[in-house]
Amino acid sequence: MAKRDYYEVLGLSKGATADEIKKAFRKKAMEYHPDRNPGDKEAEERFKEVNEAYEILSDPTKKDRYDRFGHAGVDPQSGGFGGGFGGFDDIFGDIFGGFGGFGGSRARRNGPRKGADIQTRVVLTFEEAAFGLKRDIRITRNDDCPDCGGNGAAPGTERTTCPDCGGSGQISRVSNTPFGQFTNVTTCPRCNGQGTIVSDPCKRCKGSGKIRKEIMLSVDIPAGVDNDSVIPLRGQGEPGVNGGPPGDVYIIIKVKSHKIFKRDGADLILEIPITYPQAVLGADIVVPTLTERISYKVPPGTQHGTVFRIKGKGLRYVNSNSRYGDLYVKVYIEIPKKLSEDQKDLLRQLEEHYNKGEHEQKRTFMENVKELFRMDSKDDEELADAADRDQSEPKSGKKSKRKKK
Repeated sequence: MAKRDYYEVLGLSKGATADEIKKAFRKKAMEYHPDRNPGDKEAEERFKEVNEAYEILSDPTKKDRYDRFGHAGVDPQSGGFGGGFGGFDDIFGDIFGGFGGFGGSRARRNGPRKGADIQTRVVLTFEEAAFGLKRDIRITRNDDCPDCGGNGAAPGTERTTCPDCGGSGQISRVSNTPFGQFTNVTTCPRCNGQGTIVSDPCKRCKGSGKIRKEIMLSVDIPAGVDNDSVIPLRGQGEPGVNGGPPGDVYIIIKVKSHKIFKRDGADLILEIPITYPQAVLGADIVVPTLTERISYKVPPGTQHGTVFRIKGKGLRYVNSNSRYGDLYVKVYIEIPKKLSEDQKDLLRQLEEHYNKGEHEQKRTFMENVKELFRMDSKDDEELADAADRDQSEPKSGKKSKRKKK
């Protein structure tokens, strides 16, 4: 079954503010919470759906990706940007302080979590985007501290269980509300939800277990990519938390414009100037493509702005070795601004020898103009006749005859 739109799930319209999203989530979460709907499977599914929608729309980065790409932008199953959904308690802990009693279990904050994704931009020339290439990119991410192995404790020491939460990473308190008794679960402030603490922190990473490191990644950019194309590098993002998988790197493509070519998807568009004699008599012209120059026959009588299609001379479709777009050539007649006296004389002689019947469009236009003014003259005559009749009509009502000239 296809997923519903996240805004629809929360009863919102696209463009809702963060406060509106939070308010709508509170209302829906209260309505479908399992503690208020015991044994209701449909309410339980709605509750999960509401949490999933809020998990995306409450995160500015994920919300932006969802607004641009829909579910494909945030769903890891479809190759999108998603980093997976955290436990429901992670969401409720931020808004309500946590609910108890859902399914008899609770996601632990010190459980494995996927690392954060990294986004970077790569600028390509028009030709690089057309033909593809291998490019090395530089990113900065967290990496395990080599001195402590990533646990944050000084070499030769170990992390110890947090005495405040007993290793759970959470502090639970039971409170009575108008909706019943709820368990308020908050992150343990002493261990920050990790369940363990460091008595003797590593000097290099200061107990965090991570250091910032600049690394180089090699990426294969396929032929035919365009502006805002996204290339994922799986598992190259920030390291996971508590044994979770690493995040991903997403490369956003920016393509520079070309001096003579424009593109529409996989199709190329090119404008070529031709002379007036070439348009009238026809001619073989040289048409450049991205790989070669080809000859093209312009037929006699070609009009200004005519577009010719040359099949298969466009860009290669992404992830295809055989499909190519087309090249569209638009010709325009270039009118010279400066002429010698000899050239002007030749043009005057040519004008004198023109047969009016050879200019079909001009003849048709002039005929329409003449017809327009004939209609105006006829209308003027009818109006004059009517005015004369009104003036010459006697008071007795008898009509006078107007002499026709």
